[in-house]
Amino acid sequence: MPLSPERRGVRVAVIDSGVYAGHPHIAAIAGGVSIGPDGAIQQDSYVDRLGHGTAVMAAIQEKAPRAEYFAVRVFHGSLRSTTPALLRAIEWSIEQRMDIINLSLGTLNASYAEQFSKAVEGASAAGVFLVSAREINGQACFPGCLPGVLGVSLDEGGDRNRYRVREAGDGIAFLASGYPRPAPGIPKERNLQGISFAVANMSGFAARALEGLEDRSLATLQGALIAGAGAFL
Repeated sequence: MPLSPERRGVRVAVIDSGVYAGHPHIAAIAGGVSIGPDGAIQQDSYVDRLGHGTAVMAAIQEKAPRAEYFAVRVFHGSLRSTTPALLRAIEWSIEQRMDIINLSLGTLNASYAEQFSKAVEGASAAGVFLVSAREINGQACFPGCLPGVLGVSLDEGGDRNRYRVREAGDGIAFLASGYPRPAPGIPKERNLQGISFAVANMSGFAARALEGLEDRSLATLQGALIAGAGAFL
């Protein structure tokens, strides 16, 4: 069901493996959807059966607890999906008037660049900000490496409560910690970690920054994030 045309606060779509709403690190969930490998909207639950989406959403909610959150499930039996599913997930998020789309993962296959470029253009035209992995192990990742996306790189050993900004050849890149919220009884080195949580942490910072902006343009949001960064490299 489409959301009300009256926009309140910040709405965040988390494209991942769904969410387990009963987890103690998860606040209220406003809704969600499940998308099959062919990009078709499925009627089954968006409950997380892998744990990854729950940890990603928890990391974002920790930094922006007042936002509304929606789970967009594209990972089902494993942390693998298809391009049609990812593109449909972005499209659904735009249709539902989200403000921020968290896409922790992406593709290294440059043959999909044009399709993702069109998706990014659609998001930009609708005033929706896409936060995604800029690179994975030094290789450009789509759509995070494209102009108009808040591209995120992994900050090895970075503080989870801070982020950094660096100049890139075609703009700026954000660097954030690759760790989720600590899990009781699980050592940090054995917990989930990696670029997907760097993206999640950055989405949280972006959502919190967006809450205080009257002008919600990409340039204004980037300016606010640069002003609030722990370091500009």
